[in-house]
Amino acid sequence: MNEEIRDKEIRVVGDDGSQLGIMVPKDALKMAVEQGLDLVKIAPQAIPPVCRIMDYGKFRYEQAKREKEARKNQKTVEIKEVRMSLNIDIHDFTTKVNQANKFLSAGDKVKVSIRYRGREMAHPEMGLPLIERFKEACSEHGTVEKLPKMEGRSLAMFIASKHAK
Repeated sequence: MNEEIRDKEIRVVGDDGSQLGIMVPKDALKMAVEQGLDLVKIAPQAIPPVCRIMDYGKFRYEQAKREKEARKNQKTVEIKEVRMSLNIDIHDFTTKVNQANKFLSAGDKVKVSIRYRGREMAHPEMGLPLIERFKEACSEHGTVEKLPKMEGRSLAMFIASKHAK
């Protein structure tokens, strides 16, 4: 920007986007100062580097405004967790399924995990039918993103939402 441009020659673009030609940075800076604007390098990798005459403060303000608007419209997907144990009862299971379906219809991802305690670790395959039943119960609201896998003392599976928020 302005005096920090050290190149021998630069291609200058006017405030309105018109090509002003290739010139020495000192002449381009003089033109910018006459207009009450700044000389900003916008393409340093080009040969010769491209500089634009613009109001740098206004440019920074508009850029910050665009970034803020983009962040506001961005949807962050949360991962909600539903934990179960191997010997879960029917009613508890349906409650967990309803909760997971509520999360999925809201557009979030769901991590379903089955905790193994004590001697249950000797037979980790016993959790597979339970997690398959859970997958079937949630099939209309979500799809399996990551298949069931052992993570330490628990079997975990990720379900992604079919509904976008």
